[in-house]
Amino acid sequence: MNVRSLLFAASAIAMLAIAGNAASQAYPSRPVRVVLPFAPGGSTDALARILAPRLGEVLGQPVIIDNRPGAGGNLAADIVAKSTPDGYTLLMASAMLTTNKSLYSKLSYDPEKDFAPVTHLGGGPYVLVAHPALPAKNVPELIALARSKPLHYASSGIGGASHLAGELLKMRTGIDMPHVPYKGGGPAALAVLAGETPILFGTIASSIGYIKAGRLKALAVSGLDRSSFLPEVPTVDESAVKGFNVTTWDSLVVPAATPKAIITRLNTDTVKVLRTPEVHDAIRNIGYEPTGTTPEEFAQFLRAETALLSKVIKDANIRAE
Repeated sequence: MNVRSLLFAASAIAMLAIAGNAASQAYPSRPVRVVLPFAPGGSTDALARILAPRLGEVLGQPVIIDNRPGAGGNLAADIVAKSTPDGYTLLMASAMLTTNKSLYSKLSYDPEKDFAPVTHLGGGPYVLVAHPALPAKNVPELIALARSKPLHYASSGIGGASHLAGELLKMRTGIDMPHVPYKGGGPAALAVLAGETPILFGTIASSIGYIKAGRLKALAVSGLDRSSFLPEVPTVDESAVKGFNVTTWDSLVVPAATPKAIITRLNTDTVKVLRTPEVHDAIRNIGYEPTGTTPEEFAQFLRAETALLSKVIKDANIRAE
């Protein structure tokens, strides 16, 4: 390469860097849309509506919530994956990023290649609850009971994290626990309350009121650490099954080709909002622990979750179609 070519290449690189820097400084210059894969009313929607107005204040532009439920989150994911990678369309994603590639034989997007992580927003363990009449006060007693007779468990639907938590417990203990899927966490909890199905891995937000009222019995939480919301309830890990760890969580991701400077801006501002006392307390009020990670930390989390849950899906031969 001659000197003229070298100078031209260096000039082109410098111009691209200046253009990229200018674009990131101008961002955002219009409203930012956050696409949700769930209908209004659930924990993800509640988290989004806590975060959106405060994030909008920091960004200097409105943050608009766009609920696009359907197809196990695939409708919303497809919209964002195919959107312009300019930081104006984000996906508020959960376990679908780590499970849908294994659950569905065909997807219109690739969860691993089509998105870039921004941050893990918050989450927490599930709580294994039972109808008060069930003669088991803890996980070892539950395992012993399930070995004496089949013990059905409810979930919020096929392929959801509460379903996979039940399957993981079955695999790690060898017990017989037939799965009874319901159309959402609410109907599943009602089934356990009515004694229709004896146990459920439910979210803490939807279960804690019933636990405190004595209408549900908490046997264990599904994370590696005890929950600050139910500190007296042991983990499955400490009770009977070492390494058991299934959690519920939400995150922000953007199309994969989004400029790094914009991802950094979104990450910095979102984490800043999550750590304000007002937002921190509001998120805890819906049963979540706010987190806030770097994109790299969240990418590592996604890899670990995908490895764990894809194996559960494969070994249990679960299909969502």
